[in-house]
Amino acid sequence: MGLDMNDQPLWTPDAQRRNHARITAFMRAAEQRSGQTFDAYHDLYRWSIEEPEAFWSLVWDFCGVIGDKGAVVLEHGDDMERARWFSAARLNFAENLLRHRGPETALHFRAEDRVEQSLSFDELHAQVAAVAAWMRGLGLQPGDRVAAVLPNMPQTVVAMLAATSLGAVWTSTSPDFGVESVLDRFGQTEPKLLLVCDGYFYNGKLIDVRERARAIRDGLPSLVETVEVPLAGIGGESAGIAWEHVLATPNDGQIDFERLPFDHPLYILYSSGTTGKPKCITHRAGGVLLQHLKEHQLHCDIHEGDRVFYFTTCGWMMWNWLVSVLASGAAAMLYDGSPFHPDGRVLWDYCDDLDFTLFGTSAKYLDALAKADLRPRDSHRLKSLNTLCSTGSVLAPERFGYVYDAIKRDLDLASISGGTDIVSCFVLGCPILPVYAGESQCRGLGMAVEVFDAKGRPVVEQQGELVCVKPFPSQPLCFWGDADGSKYHQAYFARFPGVWHHGDFVRLTRHGGMVIYGRSDATLNPGGVRIGTAEIYRHVEQLDEVVESLVIGQDWDNDVRVVLFVVLAHGLQLDDAVRQKIRRQIREKCTPRHVPAKILQVDEIPRTKSGKIVELAVRDVVHGRPVQNLGALANPEALEQFRNRPELEE
Repeated sequence: MGLDMNDQPLWTPDAQRRNHARITAFMRAAEQRSGQTFDAYHDLYRWSIEEPEAFWSLVWDFCGVIGDKGAVVLEHGDDMERARWFSAARLNFAENLLRHRGPETALHFRAEDRVEQSLSFDELHAQVAAVAAWMRGLGLQPGDRVAAVLPNMPQTVVAMLAATSLGAVWTSTSPDFGVESVLDRFGQTEPKLLLVCDGYFYNGKLIDVRERARAIRDGLPSLVETVEVPLAGIGGESAGIAWEHVLATPNDGQIDFERLPFDHPLYILYSSGTTGKPKCITHRAGGVLLQHLKEHQLHCDIHEGDRVFYFTTCGWMMWNWLVSVLASGAAAMLYDGSPFHPDGRVLWDYCDDLDFTLFGTSAKYLDALAKADLRPRDSHRLKSLNTLCSTGSVLAPERFGYVYDAIKRDLDLASISGGTDIVSCFVLGCPILPVYAGESQCRGLGMAVEVFDAKGRPVVEQQGELVCVKPFPSQPLCFWGDADGSKYHQAYFARFPGVWHHGDFVRLTRHGGMVIYGRSDATLNPGGVRIGTAEIYRHVEQLDEVVESLVIGQDWDNDVRVVLFVVLAHGLQLDDAVRQKIRRQIREKCTPRHVPAKILQVDEIPRTKSGKIVELAVRDVVHGRPVQNLGALANPEALEQFRNRPELEE
């Protein structure tokens, strides 16, 4: 079933934007290399998946990767699990991110209205040189893990670049994680060095995390040293060596970059952990670098000198994605704190003050802006802004309209989706394609993405499973500690042998775009009909009475019934009139099968630390099953509203 949307594009790039786009220059380079003519994006896309060796080799050259490419691009290309990219290559990730020098801004940082800092490319290089020298003195070797529980601040980027310049493996979370959640992650990856902060700011408040930091330090027997990075300036007993001491390490200003294999581990990221201990997803340095360069320059049209912002914490893969913009000579705009303190203007003030060219956020943030009737275009210039990226959850078609009406008309609205598993995207924006309401503009170059039905057959304009049928460089290297690779295989390749199964319920459109309906494991199945949760959220949350919602399938009478939980506007109670309005909206906008059997009011929707709603955890609570890792949730107490509801026994 397709979405009911206008088939006219909301935005079409003009000739100047198309001609100036990095992807247009890349297309001309691809024509020279291939001897073919590419008239449109979809011609280039087809070549990129039919000739992956030529495509990824050109990405390396076009983006100017520093390192030795070697003669071999792809081995075992017919076997996704065994495929190896650039097996003879040698490179260093940090060297590529630190290639640009000069007085121009590399990093700018705001912590709400409390702290502001900036580093030029020269200052960034100098600080990384000092910290790398200190880490060498500590005895860090390639492959050692460096862990951080830090805000999204310049010191975090400096520490990551210093660690990866040595070939150490970087892993991070944000300081709002509880002690057990951090130990569930870092306890598996056994870091030698830990970086913590003294505190952070959120919603105008100072949160002191020194006691938590000491508990984390004491819970990691693998540690050789701990460093405390100041943000809040609290003072008192420190959890480790002072950051200022590390920065004062004598050095000659040079960085001795370790050139390592393409598959050398770079990052360890973690699954949300709501169904058990988090998986330790280990990513390869070359794959992350190539994929991010491709996404930034070709899909997001990031040029040298651009200023790129993404609202993220260091516990979400978008942080890793954001800092890679340094490799394109762009500046990373960092922010830590609430996006609504002191009010909903704060991020747009930042955007205007620093002339952002790309503004990245979550679909939920755009929902909140629209619900609050905020219109940044009426209050801000946004003169340099040319791309707005949305991810984290499904962006409803109506929110596309909101962006063009209330934020900016001449804007590439890129609804992007991929995830922690690939630290990048399967579907993205494209500066030379039109934007249609409710659709991601395109499948990523070099990503052989298809939609499979239940029998593993590719389909178009039908809902199904998002899969990738050919190897790509940013496939994870492994799960840390998964010695025989069985967990890795089970996570991605067990459903469709030899094919990456990502777990998103989607539809490929005739435009070549993608509509996402939600996670496959959260898909509803009443009477055997699959329903994506995003279809219901889209229409329910248009109602003025509904702030947000969460829907699950409850096992009932040898079938599944749809149960909808709603957070209502302040002061409202869920009565029969509101229930009927919700049911009528769903019946008219979707189908009778989408209409919930039960609608219940709650005060709060439970979420992960990165803001994603946790349908599976709520489903477990409703069915009396334990939730495996409450520490992965930002607000675990919210689950109690769903437990033992008498209405669900009827």
